[in-house]
Amino acid sequence: MAFDLSMPILVVDDYSTMIRIIRNLLRQLGFEKVDDACDGSSALNRMRGKRYGLVISDWNMEPMTGYDLLREVRASPELSKTPFIMITAESKTENVIAAKKAGVSNYIVKPFNAATLKSKMEAVFGPAE
Repeated sequence: MAFDLSMPILVVDDYSTMIRIIRNLLRQLGFEKVDDACDGSSALNRMRGKRYGLVISDWNMEPMTGYDLLREVRASPELSKTPFIMITAESKTENVIAAKKAGVSNYIVKPFNAATLKSKMEAVFGPAE
């Protein structure tokens, strides 16, 4: 399944500068429909109101982390199939393993660029159409 440039994407990060960076990277790749949320709780609320083709979430956020968000999404029958890419500044092996066990689609370690984001998305969806 190739990724569709018209699919809506939800970017979740408690740092507005990071949201802006990811939004710009997605724009460079051709995505226009990008929403954002500042933590896991607000992301869940958005996801309950709108279907997203992909969630890109930071790991470290308060009060609900990206890891907790991932677990909630995977536990929800309506949301469980949503592709989910986790972003973190930490490349700890145990975090990667925990995210994989929780059902993450892919994992990106900061800093990253558009080419890295694209390759991680292609690993989830296949090449862009």
